[in-house]
Amino acid sequence: MNVSIQNCTAILHAEFVGHSFNAIIDAVAIDSRSLQNSDTTLFFALVGPNNDAHFYIKELIAKGVQYFVVTHIPEDCQGKANFLVVKNTLLALQQLASYYRSLFHFPIIGITGSNGKTIVKEWLNFVLSPEYTIIRSPKSYNSQVGVPLSVIAINEQHNFGIFEAGISTVSEMEKLEPIIRPTIGVLTNIGSAHDEGFANTNEKIKEKLRLFDHSQILIYPKSDAIDALIRPELKTFSWSFYDPTADVFVSQKRMGTNTILNIAQKQEEFDITIPFQDEASIENVVSCVLVLLYLQYDFTTIQNRVAQLYPVEMRLKLKDGINNCSLIDDSYSADFQSLKIALDFLESQKQSSKKTLILSDIFQSGLTNDDLYARVGQLIVANKISRVIGIGPVISQFKNQFQNCVTFQTTSDFVSQIDQLHFENETILIKGARSFQFEKIVFALEEKTHETVLEINLNAISHNLNFYKSKMKPTTKMMVMVKAFGYGNGGFEIAKLLEHHKVDYLGVAFADEGISLKNAGIQLPIMVLNPESTSFSAIIQHQLEPEIYSIKGLKSFLKIAEQKNLHQFPIHIKLDTGMHRLGFEANTIDELITTLKGNQRVVVKSILSHMATSDAQEHQQFSLTQIRLFDELSTQLMRELDIQPIRHILNTSGINNFPQGQFDMVRLGIGLYGVSNEKEEQKYLENVSTLKSVISQIRTIPPGDSVGYGRRFMAKKTTQVATIPIGYADGISRLWGNEVGYVTINKQKASILGSVCMDMLMVNVTGIDCAEGDTVIVFGESPTVIEIAEKTHTIPYEILTRISQRVKRVFYRE
Repeated sequence: MNVSIQNCTAILHAEFVGHSFNAIIDAVAIDSRSLQNSDTTLFFALVGPNNDAHFYIKELIAKGVQYFVVTHIPEDCQGKANFLVVKNTLLALQQLASYYRSLFHFPIIGITGSNGKTIVKEWLNFVLSPEYTIIRSPKSYNSQVGVPLSVIAINEQHNFGIFEAGISTVSEMEKLEPIIRPTIGVLTNIGSAHDEGFANTNEKIKEKLRLFDHSQILIYPKSDAIDALIRPELKTFSWSFYDPTADVFVSQKRMGTNTILNIAQKQEEFDITIPFQDEASIENVVSCVLVLLYLQYDFTTIQNRVAQLYPVEMRLKLKDGINNCSLIDDSYSADFQSLKIALDFLESQKQSSKKTLILSDIFQSGLTNDDLYARVGQLIVANKISRVIGIGPVISQFKNQFQNCVTFQTTSDFVSQIDQLHFENETILIKGARSFQFEKIVFALEEKTHETVLEINLNAISHNLNFYKSKMKPTTKMMVMVKAFGYGNGGFEIAKLLEHHKVDYLGVAFADEGISLKNAGIQLPIMVLNPESTSFSAIIQHQLEPEIYSIKGLKSFLKIAEQKNLHQFPIHIKLDTGMHRLGFEANTIDELITTLKGNQRVVVKSILSHMATSDAQEHQQFSLTQIRLFDELSTQLMRELDIQPIRHILNTSGINNFPQGQFDMVRLGIGLYGVSNEKEEQKYLENVSTLKSVISQIRTIPPGDSVGYGRRFMAKKTTQVATIPIGYADGISRLWGNEVGYVTINKQKASILGSVCMDMLMVNVTGIDCAEGDTVIVFGESPTVIEIAEKTHTIPYEILTRISQRVKRVFYRE
């Protein structure tokens, strides 16, 4: 985009304060952490329940950003940049996007629904791209912020748009409709997603239909509930599997791994073969077919293109690579907008200072190749990419746009020379259009491990973090626990994400955990909660901050501090208020004060305690007693030592149950990982960890045969048994065997037969449509770690933390 600040000021009805009224901006931004912000960026300082971007304006000015949309000008930024002052910065962003959308007059498809929006968008892009230069929402940018950012990416070369809109409550769609202003509407389906934001299903349907207030046509799955709420003047084009009165009636039958759909419209009908059998994919295909029919594509073209549809990977995956590399797998998409998103993800998850980009030719940019690759070159410089590997005939022509670049004509050419490129100790972003088959590159560079993986959803971690932030006072700091390898989920990767979210502290149990994070480049302050005196020297060397919980430990640390001539080294004083595990008790406070008074070797950075029963309502009075005692003892310390440290006592359950005990900081633990001790709170958390494996072998056994060690399962009838390559050495409790527990295969429960072995377990797949190589969910959405914990008489913490290090962790972002 190219819009003058003068024009922006008028559009937003803003007050301009600055010196460059006639400047031209070519990009908008909302993330202060992005390396892509520049002196031609207009930065919108959004204010949310958990964050206020006004706090980062000074930092952005130092980095060269000069134009800001704000609700107020921070005191220390007066006169240092140009400001457009408005009442609401999110509304201003939406107003600018709405204005910008009005400048373009080509067809735009607007997609909403409970599920399938992103899939339908990507498939429509695929089937329509031979005829059009398409702008579409990158990834799943469908929110109140994502939609305007998507629309602002339109340029003069685009002649077709596809945007998705997601809402979670009433009055949201009225803000998105003028931004998208679709000419063609597509409603995918109405499911249970975000039910909590609406009084009933009718209210949800009515809100979603507002996206189509100015559409020429609505394409939707016919139903009485939807029909009753569509405004009479809106032209519709409906489809159904069940209702013959729909405009298009669809019937289906399976053939091998494919499905044949019969499409009947008025007096005409034709068949299409699609490479899917699941209900959701079939519905999404039908939505695409109706768009093609509405646009008057002939039957043969529809048949050919729909037959080529493919599973859409919507996730950016972080994987371990060869030679201490880490890989970001975005191997099915190469467009300019998603490249910008992937580069931001690379920066937030880089595991070494060396960053490599493997990039294919970019399609559907709406730019000339000269302009496109010049802009890509600017992105690469801004993101400090160490080297570029281009693959494709077009990008090879623009090799001179990139520093330290080597190019190949084809993916096969690259793979054949991969050993000569010496990948080692670097973070590699692999981003390619689907036709380049970059999955071959991922396979070649990925560290080879067995087929069991623990997938960690970084979006869910961010969601859960923000959920708990919403319960905190704006001034309350947050420490997040990443001990025990991030509760089994992965230490560094999660720490890096938390650093990206600018939490205040990380907490680990032992020094070696903190040293590992510091060596990996984590800059956040890290508290060691259970330091051994033998680790004090290493703690000092690596700038960790120890918790001190005894006079003996304090004197030992002070002795080393004196030897090393330290001055005000940060320590944290632990008080025992009733947990009776570690900490100074009330009768030792006087000696603690005497020991610390006047000592300049250390500084008390925080005072803390630990609650024993914050999750148990029956012990509420005990918890309140702990909070009161902590307040008394910490106040005494502060008064006697004349200090103002951070005070903290609340853990995850305490954040919810005892808001009066927030003090200066809280410590978030298991809640970050999607587990709550309270059923009501659990509804608001997202699942973070999914343990997956595959079926190694399937066999059929007759009645009377047994399965596994000790013949603990005896078949009473002919039984199909699948073997899964995961066992107690991977962290699966033997208590979960013998038909107590189950795994999920193709959305069906398969009970575990006999004893769990060291490296394998066997399950009953009788009546389940499955094959060797199919994916197995060991835990995640079903079964949950909470369910497993209940049935094996333990707690979710243990289920997560005992997953073996030999199980590969794969981190991804939707």
